[in-house]
Amino acid sequence: MHKSSSQRLPPLKRNWWLKHRFFKLYMLREATVLPLVFFTLCLLAGMVALLQGADSWQGWIAFMGSPIVLLLNLLALAASLFHAATFFVLFPRVMPLRIAGHSLPDKAIVAGQWAGVVAVALLFFWLLGRA
Repeated sequence: MHKSSSQRLPPLKRNWWLKHRFFKLYMLREATVLPLVFFTLCLLAGMVALLQGADSWQGWIAFMGSPIVLLLNLLALAASLFHAATFFVLFPRVMPLRIAGHSLPDKAIVAGQWAGVVAVALLFFWLLGRA
């Protein structure tokens, strides 16, 4: 049986999510994709510039060194770290880890994930330092 129009819930306003902290954080987390899209497009433009030759590459290097691009890339880094932090906190709830029949504490799982991020960053810094 279908509900009549008088029995339906009223439509939500466009800003309904602004009234709840949980939904604000969710929307912020989802919005972290926007600076990452810019960063990805910059890297793609760099690859195209590299294929087009030295002059194009130098133009891309100059573009990447401009203050607004540096600021947007810092924003992309902050967005990535925020996204990772929220993901790391959610991960133990979604996929609890067990060792020998015992659940690992959530804090240990999150700490392990951050240790992995630091290890990969140190590896990249070491590799780039050798180049």
